[in-house]
Amino acid sequence: MLNFDIQNHKPLREMVYEELKIQILTGAIVPGTRMMEVDLAEEMGVSRTPIREAIRKLEKEGLVTIEPRRGAYASMISTQDMVEILEVRQDLEGLAAYFAATRMTPVEMEELREVADHYNEAVAAGNMKDMIRYDTQFHRMIVDSCNNKILVNMVEQLQELVLRFRYIYYDNFKGAENMPEEHREIIEAIASGDETRARQAADVHIDRLKQMVIEEGVQQNLVSEE
Repeated sequence: MLNFDIQNHKPLREMVYEELKIQILTGAIVPGTRMMEVDLAEEMGVSRTPIREAIRKLEKEGLVTIEPRRGAYASMISTQDMVEILEVRQDLEGLAAYFAATRMTPVEMEELREVADHYNEAVAAGNMKDMIRYDTQFHRMIVDSCNNKILVNMVEQLQELVLRFRYIYYDNFKGAENMPEEHREIIEAIASGDETRARQAADVHIDRLKQMVIEEGVQQNLVSEE
């Protein structure tokens, strides 16, 4: 049931929409799950009207698929979808790292190192929630430090897709143990002020993720064919 904070003056339909959206993005509502209005209304303690409105809005954002005579489903995300997300990330975050090498302040660098340390601790503990939290924060700090509003806005438009990808990635893949070293390489490249090296380190990091996604997708296809 929704937690109706008396200080929250958002319309009910907006609260329902935001709740369903975050559940889809974080995987609480698994891709392919049928979005039953009656069940969701009962679960959230609201009528079917705001549920219906939220589902229609989520369909426009590509997070829900509505099929005639079958109903609404949380949209699937394919291997190709994830590869395309990473291709865009690779380009944008490589550019951000390039700028950060000469624009990141000493204070921002220290904060970046602290976030990386927290991420490493989460990996060691196998804490998926904190891994996602600090991984997101790590990359976001690099983008913010580049002091380029256009680039920041472009990355923001990608954030929701990237968040959904992260939850799927950390749930299905076993590559997290390599992340601390890859993050360290990015940090040291930026700290050195070497723009080309920073861009290359960020590029390699995302490219390795992309290759793991492709390999995992191929393996899943092979298993499904057997």
